[in-house]
Amino acid sequence: MTVVKSKEKKVEGPLLPSEDANIVDFDEDYNNDVFTKGNYTFGDLIVEYLSRMEITRVFGVPGGSIEPFFDAVARAERTGNLRMVVSRHEAGAAFMADGYARETGAIGVCCSTTGPGATNLITGVASAYADNIPMLVITAQTPLPKFGKRALQDSSCSAIDVVGMLRHCTRFNTLVSHPDQLESKLISAIMAANNTPKGPVHISVPADLLNMKVSYGPSIQPHALKGNFSLSDKSGMEKLKAQIADANKIVLFLGDGCRQGSKQIMEFAEQINAPFITGPMGKRWVDESHPLYSGVFGFSGHEKARLLVMNQKYDLLIAIGAQLGELGTSGWESTLLNDKLIHIDNTIEHFTRSPMARLHVYGHFPSLFSDLTQSIQEAKNWGRKWDRVEDNDGAELLSKAAQKKAASDMVPLKPQRFFSYLSDNLPEETRIFLDAGNAWSWATHFMRRKDINGYYRIAMGYGSMAWAIGASVGSNAANPKAPHVCITGDGSYLMSGQEITVALQHQLPLVMIVLNDNALGMVKHGQRMGGAEQIGYELPTISYANMAEAMGIEGITIKTPKQMMALDFEALFAKEAPTMIDVRIDPEEIPPMGERIKGLATSKKS
Repeated sequence: MTVVKSKEKKVEGPLLPSEDANIVDFDEDYNNDVFTKGNYTFGDLIVEYLSRMEITRVFGVPGGSIEPFFDAVARAERTGNLRMVVSRHEAGAAFMADGYARETGAIGVCCSTTGPGATNLITGVASAYADNIPMLVITAQTPLPKFGKRALQDSSCSAIDVVGMLRHCTRFNTLVSHPDQLESKLISAIMAANNTPKGPVHISVPADLLNMKVSYGPSIQPHALKGNFSLSDKSGMEKLKAQIADANKIVLFLGDGCRQGSKQIMEFAEQINAPFITGPMGKRWVDESHPLYSGVFGFSGHEKARLLVMNQKYDLLIAIGAQLGELGTSGWESTLLNDKLIHIDNTIEHFTRSPMARLHVYGHFPSLFSDLTQSIQEAKNWGRKWDRVEDNDGAELLSKAAQKKAASDMVPLKPQRFFSYLSDNLPEETRIFLDAGNAWSWATHFMRRKDINGYYRIAMGYGSMAWAIGASVGSNAANPKAPHVCITGDGSYLMSGQEITVALQHQLPLVMIVLNDNALGMVKHGQRMGGAEQIGYELPTISYANMAEAMGIEGITIKTPKQMMALDFEALFAKEAPTMIDVRIDPEEIPPMGERIKGLATSKKS
């Protein structure tokens, strides 16, 4: 496809450095003559929208009905920066789109053919929905005349209804059944993905419609597709300022929704001398070396944070960007969720889990906290000050026993030691992807990062195993010059480890770390701690380094602290190929997830 550009600009940001991306800058001088040549299809129209939004990667798996869209991407590849990345499984494609969105801030795009290709996407789409990740999901349908006729892989409403399946894990979900619908529905989907709450959107397009000729181009300015429309809660802000003025001791509780305002929130905490704690996902937006940081509350959290909440020595606890789900609240702990709570969020739906709060404030975090900080500074100029909550009897983030394990030279290698080592030795700009399982527990408790940019990435909303594998590949494809580490378990790797070959194919320097303990570790220790029957957790003894070598990927086996200390991450990140690190951790070390087990026991009794 040849595209006449009215303006050209070099796109900055996390694109492949070797590629100068000349993207169309939509303006009033643009004309649609280029689309009247007779070869432009509705598949090309979709691709043109993606290009104008400066999306550089589409993730998917080819197949019969989606081929017209792949054809359109192939034509775009010859003239622009858009590239197709073929995953090994459609769920991997959705996870990759998730990782791409986290790295770029743009919509992640994934696609599949009809039938089983579309159903394979669902887990990755559901994960993005739970974590509010903007994603455009494009699935194909068999040609319209074949609907309801038992065609191969028919996924229309009269067969295996894929649109129906995706209805409850998307922000917008539709079948395009007529050519006049496609552009308007595509625009609606993109705007829904970008508006708060963000999330995945789905359009399902019949193959014959994707391949149909069209004589016009996009009819909307790209800036209108970016969404992020926000309202200000002026009344709530005035009430919030009054509550803060009346309080003497304040604690902040930060959730994952702080992604847009972490810098301003840290400044606010310093102004009012407020210690801050986080949920296990919220920790990625704070400097964990900050003197006001008091650890993680909830799943695999710290005693210091727990005591801060339980002792109730504060006047207000301000929850910011917190979904207040099970893992972040230690099973909805009542000492956290009570009438001392003020809940500030940019997603109104989150307020449904804090009906006991004395105040709810809706707003855009950067502007909201800039306004608050200015007001606080004016009050301090008049002599107002806030006292810090007592130090909880000198509690430390890590107990003495945990500190000992984190410094241990014992063999087998202690996972506490390994994660503490990663904290100290990975470059600050490293994108760290953590998979569901014991990696969650060890990283939450033992990894401390100064980064406030969210480079520590975890998806606890849905808890999909193998998410980190695909997401790290998608992020690295968006920004191959940034260091990327995926930390996964042997169970997750056996599910979806083949996606590492995508990193090999695209020459991505992804470092894949497998925590090898021959078990589904969270299941194993959960059964033991909860008194359940011990069944189904065993895995075979496998050398993942040797497995990687068989695929043409460098494999490294780590069994001892000495071998661990010899790792040269700088050299690994400088490669143009992935690396597999097979880490043999002590299988008997119990992860810090006792609160989660208590929650399961409570659920079982009820």
